[in-house]
Amino acid sequence: MKALHPAVLTGDGIFRIHWLLGTDRLLAVCHCGAERQFEDPEEVWDWLLGHPEDHHPGTAVEPGGSHPTRPRPHPVPA
Repeated sequence: MKALHPAVLTGDGIFRIHWLLGTDRLLAVCHCGAERQFEDPEEVWDWLLGHPEDHHPGTAVEPGGSHPTRPRPHPVPA
């Protein structure tokens, strides 16, 4: 999955949550680069704040266990 907008902030402690248009799903992106989709906002925050448990940088875990790969984001110059 490709981000619609480049990252503005980088570093430890930066989390992103994207709403996937046309769905009831949220894409959580951890500062380590790990990604995972959720339906429940509470589960999003539990997963993000539980870092590094169950975090696999460069992947977006889909329901059903598939792991599509994606390149790690790069810092955006100021």
